[in-house]
Amino acid sequence: MPPTRGRPIAIKLLILLLVPLTSLVGLWAFAAALTAGDGIRMLETDRLSTNLAQPSSELTTHLQNERLSSIQFVIAKRNPETLFVQRTLTDKAAEGLRELAGRQDDLTPAINAQLDLLFRQLDRLTQIRRDVDGPAPSPLDLINGYNQIIDASFRMYDALVLVPDLSLHRNGRALAMLVEAKEMLSRERAMISVVLGRGRVTSAEREAFAEWAATRRLLYSQALSQLDGELRAPYQALISSTMYQEFLEAEDTLRGQAVVGDLPADAATWPIDANNMWKAVEARQRAADALYAQRVAPAATGILMKITVAGGVGLVAVLASILLSLRFRKRLVRELAGLRDAATHLAQVRLPALVEQLRAGGKPPAGAGVEPLAVKAETAEVHDIVQAFNDVQRTAVDAALSQAGLRHGVNQVFVNLARRNQSLLHRQLMQLDGMERGTEDPVMLEDLFKLDHLTTRMRRHAESLIILSDQQPGRGWRNPVPIVDVLRAAVAEVEEYQRVEVLQPPPISLVGTAVTDVAHLMAELVENATLFSPPRTRVDLRTTSTPHGLTVEVEDRGLGLPREELDQLNERLAEKPEFDLAQSDRLGLFVVGRLAARHGIKVTLAPSPYGGLTARVMLPESLLADQPVLAGR
Repeated sequence: MPPTRGRPIAIKLLILLLVPLTSLVGLWAFAAALTAGDGIRMLETDRLSTNLAQPSSELTTHLQNERLSSIQFVIAKRNPETLFVQRTLTDKAAEGLRELAGRQDDLTPAINAQLDLLFRQLDRLTQIRRDVDGPAPSPLDLINGYNQIIDASFRMYDALVLVPDLSLHRNGRALAMLVEAKEMLSRERAMISVVLGRGRVTSAEREAFAEWAATRRLLYSQALSQLDGELRAPYQALISSTMYQEFLEAEDTLRGQAVVGDLPADAATWPIDANNMWKAVEARQRAADALYAQRVAPAATGILMKITVAGGVGLVAVLASILLSLRFRKRLVRELAGLRDAATHLAQVRLPALVEQLRAGGKPPAGAGVEPLAVKAETAEVHDIVQAFNDVQRTAVDAALSQAGLRHGVNQVFVNLARRNQSLLHRQLMQLDGMERGTEDPVMLEDLFKLDHLTTRMRRHAESLIILSDQQPGRGWRNPVPIVDVLRAAVAEVEEYQRVEVLQPPPISLVGTAVTDVAHLMAELVENATLFSPPRTRVDLRTTSTPHGLTVEVEDRGLGLPREELDQLNERLAEKPEFDLAQSDRLGLFVVGRLAARHGIKVTLAPSPYGGLTARVMLPESLLADQPVLAGR
């Protein structure tokens, strides 16, 4: 079985070049993905800010105002028109947020989860309003109801994509803390309204107020520690102002107020302090948001520049690398393809033609040299390979010439020895023939006949050497010979001729020029049949006329051969075989193949019905004569 063909050099070079190119493309894609990812996140943040963050912030503001208006209505039972207007604004903001959120089809699971939570909390707004309009609602429960909705809005805001720039991200988170601190301030305003409206504070309300105040102060402390100087300065000034200190004193007083008791005299100023504080915080928040927005634009521009450099310039470099690599691959493949074609032509055309010429001529022809390979190569290694092929070519030609000379010499030795033996054996046969005619002793006559038969076999073996040397045997026939005499002559040259039965053939003759070779061919096949079958079995020779000639079958009752070996032998007999000294055990088949090729005879081996082999010899019509005549030398 021939070896499996490997991958072409073009594929291997492509794979070799793909390794650095893939790494280069991967690095470019990684860098482009990082910068593009920042740009995408920037665009995503801008889109989510427009469609979710700003509407959510607007809704939070309306909820804070509605919460304050609801508490004032519950405590004082006044300004119902203001509460109705505020509810309308809140519903409009909630409806706008739901509509914008419904248009977003590519939100992350975290944002979708927070949106679902916010909308579920908004669904509770109807019940909270019923409680506000009820006979005796709990102010703290109402405040907490609004708180839960606003907290859900803040959690949704936290899930949004933030600005990829680290500094902007830190300042953005700090501003978000300040927004939550503002919410704590809004809750404190609502609780101050409750306390002043009733003139006292319960333990639960005092604890809730204390928690909100502590959270607000903590958020201020954390946010201011993260803001840079320009954004922190307005809030730092607010904390240092007298207004903020007065509000802190109001917080401390309300946090420490007893469960039951009159409020201090300065409690009447608490709403004023809270409102002033609220207005100051709102003003600073608007200023901080505007300043932060101004910073986002240059950051977006810088990211776009990075995308341009990493994407555009990097892509140009990648494409240039790919083009150069492919050009190098194409040139090297072209050189190697030229070398391959030249070497293939040398191996499959030029050298085989020379070898065939040497075999046919029997001796080295004049001018048997082969021109060197001519391959245009710019690569040093390819040029060295071409030179090495030329050296191998010269060595192969020298070896072929030497082999041809050796084969010619061996053939001459075979022919000379065979001719001498043939001459001696012919003389020996003539002497034996004379001795057979001159003796009347039966025992002596039988011994002489055995010796005559042995000499005949020796003559056939000598002729086999002549045939293997592509020479003609010395004996031949001028006139056609009946096929029955040819078959009997072939059987007479076999040692165990007594086991061979020649069935009566048709009355057909064989042309004289083919008699000797056909008899020799049949003798080799019959001898193989007797050698490879049990001694007591019979070998049959059957002859059948066909439209295209005559078929002779030699059938034995041996063990046969495996199908694979049988196919190999038939393949060897189908063409003129080249004699191989390493396969001397198949010498008879080499002789049969040479003789069959010489006269256009087809020889095949097939399994016999008796378990052995059947050798079919198909003699073409050109070797047959219509009327048998007497044989003559």
